[in-house]
Amino acid sequence: MKQELQIKKAEKYVLTGIPGFDRLFKNGIPKASTVLVAGGAGSGKTNFCLQMLAHHASKGKKCYFMGFEESEERLIEHMEIFGWNPRKMIKEGNLKIKRFLTAEIYYYDKKSGSDIEAMMTKEVDPLLMELEPLSIADNVGFKPDFIVLDSLSALSSTFLGKEQAYRFYVERLFRFLEKIGSTTFLTTETQQIPEMFSPTGVEEFLADGVIAIYNIRKQNIRENAIEILKMRGEKHQKRIVSMEITDSGIIVDPNKEVFAGLEF
Repeated sequence: MKQELQIKKAEKYVLTGIPGFDRLFKNGIPKASTVLVAGGAGSGKTNFCLQMLAHHASKGKKCYFMGFEESEERLIEHMEIFGWNPRKMIKEGNLKIKRFLTAEIYYYDKKSGSDIEAMMTKEVDPLLMELEPLSIADNVGFKPDFIVLDSLSALSSTFLGKEQAYRFYVERLFRFLEKIGSTTFLTTETQQIPEMFSPTGVEEFLADGVIAIYNIRKQNIRENAIEILKMRGEKHQKRIVSMEITDSGIIVDPNKEVFAGLEF
């Protein structure tokens, strides 16, 4: 009976594989969720996502890292520093890491032939548009179980001065991710003590979950911490707990609360 319950649980939820972090959930992250990983510069957002992908790729899951900033080789070397052996997982076909120009992920309306550039220069009915991220569609035969998009902040810069167009885009992006059924993590850049956890604030409402990572200075040192702000369909602890980036990756201590007395 216990084994059957574990199997059913595995069919509905996924874990990150990050030591200590998964203990903050009752069961785990509901499969096919879209989750924001928000934090300031140097807080560990990309590390968190790469470590999670490495965990699942090593177990045979299909994992896809879509980046807009660092090169593929630099990300691979970064993973090797922690001993995650990314080249082996890439060779086995379980891990893909690719850097894109932000313009390579865009709307395409089959009826009118209009693309993101057209949408940004004239009014286009968003209901006529169909999102076709080329980064996923071009990988025939590779249906990812997990996707990381790093980052929404870089993507939003494409829409500088076109906030309404960006909101249309983001809404369709989330709908697309829901449709393909992958469990997706999208990083967002925030202030070190954020008042908002995404470029416009709308993303955190569209997302199923929000994980916040903090990198706060206490006198002459900085301390990392992490919390689950929300996770639809799952119970979780509502505490800010200690997070450490070690030589082998991120470790979370769910029993050690930090930043006592601070309000966010």
